[in-house]
Amino acid sequence: MSRLHDEPERVTIREQTSHEPSLVAGLIPRADPNPPCTKRLPVETRKADEQRSVGRSVRASLPRMELGDWYPAHDRPDPVAMIVEQNRARTPDLVPIRHARMLTSPFNFFRGAAVVMAADLARMPSTGLYVQACGDAHLSNFGAFATPERRIAFDLNDFDETHPAPFEWDVMRLAASIVVASMTLGLSPGRRRRLANVAVSAYRTRMLELADMPFMDAWYAKIDLSELAFEARKRGTPIQWRRTTRWLRNVHQRTNATSLAQMATLTPQGWRLRDDPPLIVRRNVGKRARGVIRQAMAAYGSSLGRSFSPILRHYEFTDVARYVAGVASVGRPCFVMLFVGAHEDDAVLLQLKEAPMSVLEPYTEGSLFAGRGERVVTGQRLMQAASDPLLGWLRVEGLQRSLDYYVRQLRDWKASFDLEASRDSKLLRYVGLCGYTLAQAHARSGAAPEIAGYLGRGPSSDEALTRFATVYADQNLRDYAAFRQAERDGRIGASAIT
Repeated sequence: MSRLHDEPERVTIREQTSHEPSLVAGLIPRADPNPPCTKRLPVETRKADEQRSVGRSVRASLPRMELGDWYPAHDRPDPVAMIVEQNRARTPDLVPIRHARMLTSPFNFFRGAAVVMAADLARMPSTGLYVQACGDAHLSNFGAFATPERRIAFDLNDFDETHPAPFEWDVMRLAASIVVASMTLGLSPGRRRRLANVAVSAYRTRMLELADMPFMDAWYAKIDLSELAFEARKRGTPIQWRRTTRWLRNVHQRTNATSLAQMATLTPQGWRLRDDPPLIVRRNVGKRARGVIRQAMAAYGSSLGRSFSPILRHYEFTDVARYVAGVASVGRPCFVMLFVGAHEDDAVLLQLKEAPMSVLEPYTEGSLFAGRGERVVTGQRLMQAASDPLLGWLRVEGLQRSLDYYVRQLRDWKASFDLEASRDSKLLRYVGLCGYTLAQAHARSGAAPEIAGYLGRGPSSDEALTRFATVYADQNLRDYAAFRQAERDGRIGASAIT
């Protein structure tokens, strides 16, 4: 069976306990004849019923059932060419690794082809109901992580592509990813549609609930997995409780201390990162580059604000290495940085990752921020109910070219859902949880009443979005076949080391 994920040391969630909701230049043309909407994030203070009427009025220009009407345009850009064009800004020796990971399954191809889907979505009629969108809300970009209060939250966890955009683009990417993943798992067509329908229905019903809440209540809405586990104890069987507590215990073990033991070695000069080429490479970061990064970290500290920047004073920057992880990000400049505190096992591992232009940006407004790292961090803070306290941004100048980066903790109680290890009932709950979570992230932009007014209480939008997901998953399969053929023809290279 094809693997859906490739990240190392993934915690397997065998019993997902959750609240179950009710059941590029030149190659990327702008949308035409449906030009991109230029509406900014909503700031109106109209009453909720007036906001809902705005959403209902959108149905006249875009009936809900037409959300499912997608077909490839006659002049649709070559998806392989779009991916190759993206590679121009990537580290050349890592591009074959990216291709190899995308070739492992249709789902991993989908993960790496956000640029392709963004171009397709931009050609569809739009609701014009803008939110801070994730831009890459596929099934594997949800997961668990630690909040500043040391709770385990479930939320979106990847924001490289975040940008204001129509809300339905995120929902469509999530729904399509569910069908693509289900194909890879060998599930029947009926089961694929059922899973996608559960997710979009969960999104709609949760958005209806959020639209009826005071805005601050919607803003603070979050999913605390520890609380959900407690609820499972009251409702579930002893076996379910034991499995849940075992999973939570495993998550709690994914700390900076355990990462230090796995990724670093204690030398006479102190802790140093361990070479594991080509995925972790110290020798590619020379003495001059280390000095430039060290100096740039001062700007990063200022981006944390006065509340969290003092944390850095208690740690000394000791080492940095090139780091490769994920699928879509492979080849983008990315580093792991080691900071050591006063105690032997007191260390923090930070990921320094390039913030590229969002794949959504060519089809919407330009970025409102001077730096792309700030775009990523601001979008993440807006969409997540609780974010990493060490999430910040900086610009690194003085190397081959100036680049914008964002910084986050590499591992801090982070875990992803293992689709292949899950039974059908748990997979149903998981996709519903993802739809539920996406609604909460979108509601923080303030557009919940408008979106709820458009979607309504009936299943029309659920059926349309499920139909879109099914059709687009078939297109992804054709694009994946074209990508494989390009590798066989020598048009693209793929590495044996993934």
